[in-house]
Amino acid sequence: MTNTPPHSEVAIVGGGPIGLELGVALQRAGVSFQILEAGTIGNTIAWWAPQTRWFSSNERISIASVPLLTIDQSKATREQYLNYLRGVVSQFDLPIRTFCRVQSIETAGNALQLISSCHDQTVTYTAKNVVLAIGGTDFNRTLGIPGEQLPHVDGYLRETHRYHGRRVLIVGGRNSAVEAALRLHHVGARVTLCHRGPSIPEDGIKYWLLPEINGLIRTGRIEAYFNCQPERITEQSVDLKRHDGELITVDCEDVLTLIGYGQDKTLLRNAGVELIGETQRPMFDPQTMQTNVPGIYVAGTAIAGTQTSHYKTFLENCHDHVDRIVADLTGGNYSESEPEFMKQIEALPES
Repeated sequence: MTNTPPHSEVAIVGGGPIGLELGVALQRAGVSFQILEAGTIGNTIAWWAPQTRWFSSNERISIASVPLLTIDQSKATREQYLNYLRGVVSQFDLPIRTFCRVQSIETAGNALQLISSCHDQTVTYTAKNVVLAIGGTDFNRTLGIPGEQLPHVDGYLRETHRYHGRRVLIVGGRNSAVEAALRLHHVGARVTLCHRGPSIPEDGIKYWLLPEINGLIRTGRIEAYFNCQPERITEQSVDLKRHDGELITVDCEDVLTLIGYGQDKTLLRNAGVELIGETQRPMFDPQTMQTNVPGIYVAGTAIAGTQTSHYKTFLENCHDHVDRIVADLTGGNYSESEPEFMKQIEALPES
């Protein structure tokens, strides 16, 4: 990786797949750039549980025309994809500064100034344009109930081995909760699932998970409570309340609140980007991806804000953001009457 230049034509905030893909495209177009990443390369994917497998097929999550290949042609795991991203960075020698969090973006003459915290030092970068490829899953959602801050409560699934032989209550009913329930069951945990809906929803659940989770619940090997929500967490148990008012106490040693993730709006607000709708998504021109702030663009899943459980914007339908941004920065033209991704985010509820 090359050293950080003091100034570049473009600063890309976010070292995930779209940020890296944009970097390669700018490199091919002869545009100088710098990538600034708050964590490690592919940081959102890095906190996935070990061996989590993508829902999307490999060709739909590959970037920069670099094939993503697995030995048995199966969908890539977390580890395989992180290895793939590292390979892309090395292949193109992309200038990326990791563990460098951009805290604010300010106008400085004819340039934009990025105030960043890099390894506990304040570092300032300048660029003519900034692209925010910051994603939309910065933190786990919380229940807002007593006991949620206890040390045995977690919003992320960790290495599954640690749960062997333990009683685990999982809150949630979408992919992350279902996958956690199955994986912990298979490592010998005693799993209980709590979901506010009447059953595991069939839409959007990975097709290879649904039959197994339903079979284990039906046979009682995974205990499940539907139409209920947690009310209180203690050191040894969780109080659940059914929609009909019935109270149930479930003994457990670990609690996983896998109920979704939210986008950190701090940088968007600090930069003056207007946020709209219930999901507080950034306002932008769909033809150029430029926000209401001149010189600041948005790309990737960040365009949708905080998505609900029915995600509509994924990596696989964000690749054309790269072409739109590069065309606008280089004076080219990328025309499409109604971009497909606009149909998806416009289907999200607005306030």
